[in-house]
Amino acid sequence: MRPLRYSINITLDGCCHHEAGLPPDEESMCYWTAQMERADALLFGRVTYEMMESAWRKPATGTWPDWMEEWEIPFAETIDETKKYVVSSTLNGADWNAELVRGDLGQAVQRLKEEPGEGLWVGGVTLPLALADLGLIDEYEFLVQPVVAGHGPTLFGGVNERLELKLVGRQEFRSGAVALRYQSTPKTA
Repeated sequence: MRPLRYSINITLDGCCHHEAGLPPDEESMCYWTAQMERADALLFGRVTYEMMESAWRKPATGTWPDWMEEWEIPFAETIDETKKYVVSSTLNGADWNAELVRGDLGQAVQRLKEEPGEGLWVGGVTLPLALADLGLIDEYEFLVQPVVAGHGPTLFGGVNERLELKLVGRQEFRSGAVALRYQSTPKTA
């Protein structure tokens, strides 16, 4: 069974808005590229899918845009080429190497986890909350930015049950950010 990994950038006060932390740098993009390479497929909700597609889908010209730094291209290529599953009841289709996921979320994601491979990666905020409530996330990864946002969406607001996690990895960055990796621990009665 392949694990489901949830990864996201957050600030010290738990804000998970994609612009609340530090801007990406070469070190963090290299890190995220390596994490993406550990995934057989990406799992997104509609909002995250559309945001990622607008930033990281290779243009029809076949040339990355001028705004993209050379050190961002490996990440862009990795995410562009990776299989994607999109959970949405409003999209009619998804064409960025993607397939729509419909029906019962728990059953659909469990089926994806049961396929052979290295792992699934999920990003965003709303979908991971639902997956956490269903007990389907095997690993949580937070790139904690040395910023206090003071506002914005926070992680796991409204989670139904307490999540107990075990620290399994830590990496510090020159920027002061720290990547923390946790595994889910079995729920106790």
